[in-house]
Amino acid sequence: MTGQVFSIAQAHPPRAGLTISSPEKMAGETAVTYFSLGEDTDILPERYANPVIYLGVGGSGTFLVGPEGCAKPLRAGECLSIDVNTLCGVSSADGFVCVEIMPRKEIFMNKAVKAGEVFSLAALVPYEKDSIVNMDVASNDAMKLVVMAFDAGTGLSEHRAPGDALVLALEGEATIGYEGESHRIHAGESFRFEKNGLHSVKAEKSFKMALLMTLK
Repeated sequence: MTGQVFSIAQAHPPRAGLTISSPEKMAGETAVTYFSLGEDTDILPERYANPVIYLGVGGSGTFLVGPEGCAKPLRAGECLSIDVNTLCGVSSADGFVCVEIMPRKEIFMNKAVKAGEVFSLAALVPYEKDSIVNMDVASNDAMKLVVMAFDAGTGLSEHRAPGDALVLALEGEATIGYEGESHRIHAGESFRFEKNGLHSVKAEKSFKMALLMTLK
């Protein structure tokens, strides 16, 4: 859904008795997939040769991590990173929607977060008066996951991105400008833009967002 505000959770609602995976066609080496789990469904634990990051966007799910199946509940606005070759599965009692990010190579995680531990994306960065605060959560030469906090009245002027990007609004609301059109975005909503798309962000009120960019 390039160039428009949308809800990942509403676009990929859980359906009774089903687990559904829908790839997001972002350019580059990083695979981005939307998963929806219907109530009382699960995905059995598996190991991957690549690191994996999960972003909760709707409902709740419980990840079972490691050989002992340590339970890690994940909800909207929360994140969980899984190391290479770590056994991991997920189940949901009431329905769950998440974004799976699978880089094709090693990623560098910020020291503020730990693999296998659930954390709130919004809580990673504070608001600073008249400022924009950002933190690189995970990155390599092919992708970057960033969290940003905009104080009221701040914003990013028009610029072109070096890769495809997905914005996830975490708190508050803002206006995204994209190719000459304005789009209001609120917490829980997302916006997708393509490489070299001309865009801007203006936060009339305090606003936090996560930005996933695939660079090649």
